[in-house]
Amino acid sequence: MGLDDVKGRVALAVTRRSLPGRMNADSVAGLGEGLHIGIVGAGSPMPDRDRGNPCVAVIAGGKVWLVDAGEGAGETLSRMEIEPGRVQGVLMTHFHSDHIGGLGNVALFHWVAGRTPATRPMPVIGPEGVERVVDGFNAAYAQDFVYRSAHHGETIAPPSGAGMEARPYKPPEGDQELVVLEEDGLKVTAFRVDHTPVDPAVGYRFDYQGRSAVISGDTSYVPIMEQVSDGADLLVHEALSRELLQLVEDAAGAAGRETRQQIMADIVDYHASPQEAAEIAQRAGVRGLVLTHIVPPLPVKALEGPFLEGCHERYGGPIWLARDGDLFSLPAGETKIVKSRMIPRRPGA
Repeated sequence: MGLDDVKGRVALAVTRRSLPGRMNADSVAGLGEGLHIGIVGAGSPMPDRDRGNPCVAVIAGGKVWLVDAGEGAGETLSRMEIEPGRVQGVLMTHFHSDHIGGLGNVALFHWVAGRTPATRPMPVIGPEGVERVVDGFNAAYAQDFVYRSAHHGETIAPPSGAGMEARPYKPPEGDQELVVLEEDGLKVTAFRVDHTPVDPAVGYRFDYQGRSAVISGDTSYVPIMEQVSDGADLLVHEALSRELLQLVEDAAGAAGRETRQQIMADIVDYHASPQEAAEIAQRAGVRGLVLTHIVPPLPVKALEGPFLEGCHERYGGPIWLARDGDLFSLPAGETKIVKSRMIPRRPGA
């Protein structure tokens, strides 16, 4: 038996011993009382090995609500060992492709990957227009639903639990706020942001057991962000570095990639900068700032300095550049923010 054969047998033995524990893994079960914010996707449509398409898991009372579901969200939730049966549904901020691309797999995750199969479709709550998105995914997956029920049987894959159910609401106007979900002590409030020409576009505030977090969605600077973030524990805000993006735009031009060059120039006007997010956090008096939807990607850690330049002068609290798998815990009855990981950090990251 050769060395490779020996290594293969050892790997097989290790896998045999570890699989039962991995099958029972449930990272949410060990979380304490309070509000917990898990970063499922901290990136944008631009390829980034540390940051997938946008998705945030909000965990309260052992239940999980997702904000958006970009491509790869279902797979990353599995890597974060979030038990599928804990996922209650998805709250949509807007309908850009990088925020909806993973809905199909997340719905499948919700339907048949949990300890018991779902018997009702996964709720997808969002501003008007969410019906078109949900109907499109349900139509695209309609044959898949039939195949899985036929193959595994209706006990394992009950047809009644397949797909998604749209729950639209009329988005608030101006500086108005709208409670879109209130159950089991969790209150979710929607507010309108500015991602023109994308309309509607909203952000959400989550309140639970005296702790609170605001998730901006995609937006340029809007004054309402300070209003809804007033006194919040955590602000999870998107961020685009104009200086670093200019490097990408210039490189695209030098390479003769005119379409890409124009896209890089266009996206600046409907995103906020890290410095603007820091100023919002300071004026709102939040306890911590998490920057997400990172544009452009930061392939080496040394680029974090230029990305954050001037932020710490504008905001006196802690600032984190989110990576997929980050967890921010807000324990009930306390004021602290505890950062940890739900996915082991890649060496050198």
